Amino acid sequence: MKSLKELIRPNIWNLTPYSSARNEYGGRTARVFLDANENPFNHPYNRYPDPLQEELKKAISELKGVSVGQIFLGNGSDEAIDLSYRCFARPGIDNVVAIEPTYGMYRVCADIHDVEYRPVLLDDRFQLSADKLLASCDANTKLVWICSPNNPSGNNMEREAIVRVLRQFEGIVVVDEAYSDFSTQRPFRLDIDSYPNLIVLNTFSKAWGCAAIRLGMAFAREEIIEVFNKVKYPYNVNLLTQRAALRALRRKESIERWVQTLTDERSRVMEALVKLPCCIQAYPTDANFFLARMTDAKAIYDYLVERGIIVRNRNKIALCQDCLRVTIGTRLENDELLEALKNYGL
Repeated sequence: MKSLKELIRPNIWNLTPYSSARNEYGGRTARVFLDANENPFNHPYNRYPDPLQEELKKAISELKGVSVGQIFLGNGSDEAIDLSYRCFARPGIDNVVAIEPTYGMYRVCADIHDVEYRPVLLDDRFQLSADKLLASCDANTKLVWICSPNNPSGNNMEREAIVRVLRQFEGIVVVDEAYSDFSTQRPFRLDIDSYPNLIVLNTFSKAWGCAAIRLGMAFAREEIIEVFNKVKYPYNVNLLTQRAALRALRRKESIERWVQTLTDERSRVMEALVKLPCCIQAYPTDANFFLARMTDAKAIYDYLVERGIIVRNRNKIALCQDCLRVTIGTRLENDELLEALKNYGL
């Protein structure tokens, strides 16, 4: 890869970050805090939270097998996505390459930052071509986005293809593993020491059932994490979120049961759905959702909405004509969906 200095926007490389009061005293033992213009009443919510979330990162480090210095925590994975643009892509000059179809925030952030977005169509199995991705890159391509398991298709990208992009692309490769807890594929976060240009995204929103607390993770070499910490807002993860995440991490066994239940339900629902006249095909998935091609996605979507059942209409997305994306719910919720679809058209 190119050197980090070559990849990072010059103004970011030269940036002097904001120094918060909590950063300056360096975590040394203290009893009296008169440095941050805080209200001395209403403990503990009167104090600013740890800007680097050290306690939480230690717990995540033990679980994820990644060192504390290789972890960035943000307000959902979307913060790490946004930071990738802010740190690496010069507005109006640089570009990014991404698989298509995929998670829509990659394109939205590109548009926000005035960065050219170059989608590369997946094949009819929703698999990427390393050759096509690499051919779409040029000297101003700073980021390549790969979501695996992918959204909306649900499938893992072939590992060998991702590795080839990592080895041959000179910029930053972001592998979004938001749904990796539902997959048996080895997560790329365990390989960040092998790839200096790799950023891996993960989240508390999916397997951990904590979408409401808005906590995302990014794993990368320490020098990349240091850049993210330099640019992020000083107190980007609030105290309530940090505490809720620590509580969730103490329930690891419960999360493992949830994942097993959801993957079992995934198989059951897909097997039942493909037997119905309204379903043409359910695509293989490694996530907590699946993509299904229907006889008429819009009409079926509207029919379900009228019955208070909400799925995602992906009909207008590339390669997803007449497709609905279905998230796996509880057994009762899944049965309600299947029963409604059995009665569709009657």
